[in-house]
Amino acid sequence: MGMKRATTFAAAAVAVVLAASACGPSDYKASDSTQPAGAAAEAAPAAAGPGNQPGGQLAASVTEQLGSVLTDSAGLTLYRFDKDTAKPPKSNCEGDCAKTWPVVAAGDVTAASGMDPSLLGEVVRSDGTKQLTVAGWPAYRFNKDAKPGDINGQGVGGVWFAFGPDGKKAAKAAPAEAAPAAPAAPAEAAPGLSVAKDPKLGDHIVDGKGMTVYRFKKDSAWPMVSNCVGDCLAKWPVVPPVDKANAKGITEKNYLVLDRPDGKKQQTVDCWPVYTFSGDKKPGDTNGQGVGGTWYAVSPDGKLITVQ
Repeated sequence: MGMKRATTFAAAAVAVVLAASACGPSDYKASDSTQPAGAAAEAAPAAAGPGNQPGGQLAASVTEQLGSVLTDSAGLTLYRFDKDTAKPPKSNCEGDCAKTWPVVAAGDVTAASGMDPSLLGEVVRSDGTKQLTVAGWPAYRFNKDAKPGDINGQGVGGVWFAFGPDGKKAAKAAPAEAAPAAPAAPAEAAPGLSVAKDPKLGDHIVDGKGMTVYRFKKDSAWPMVSNCVGDCLAKWPVVPPVDKANAKGITEKNYLVLDRPDGKKQQTVDCWPVYTFSGDKKPGDTNGQGVGGTWYAVSPDGKLITVQ
């Protein structure tokens, strides 16, 4: 069916679509910086229901409920129907069903990063149109998913389920059973994120040790991309994943984890990768502010604080 296969990462950039795929371009049309005095809150754009569009660049979005979920290029979740068949591929969702569950048109689609491109295929529907299949299963969207990251179709009627990147029903892997171990000292608590106040910067995010958290202007949130690699990471260590329960006063919008190709997992705030600075030696230091005109502290809503 002439589908495009996923290309390799560019050597100069680390592009990861994850978790991150729950972030859509409509989230980032407004200004991405703020002043300490505070700016007007961004208005959320109105979202229309999904239609029978091609999937475009697929992505694997990490969710708390289901683990890794397959999404289209707009970050909308893709679903499969238990009453369909995969061998041979056949759709049994017609008429009103197809209005509630718009089909994903075949044609313009690229496999998600790390996904086997051979899983993608197509099936000819009864009306002659072609529908995308994943591991043989016809793919749909749900008309009540209004924005990236929604998974309102999961489990509907006991027959509709989100796709995992392998074409199976998305589900978190069960934790492996560990053999009983002797009592050990309590594990060190994961570092948290919170909000501190600085005379110049105002409210800004700090990690569990009180160290200032920064963003890199050369990164992007859609798709989630970190362009800090190699020697850069020695100066700007990534902030490791922090559970929402340990993040106080931080926006919960698109609070996701970035799976980096170098194997590290990085916390994002509103889909922006965040870092600390090796030049900050003690809590309250803000030596990274404005470095190179590209590194800035982060406001509680994930925006850059560009004051010098």
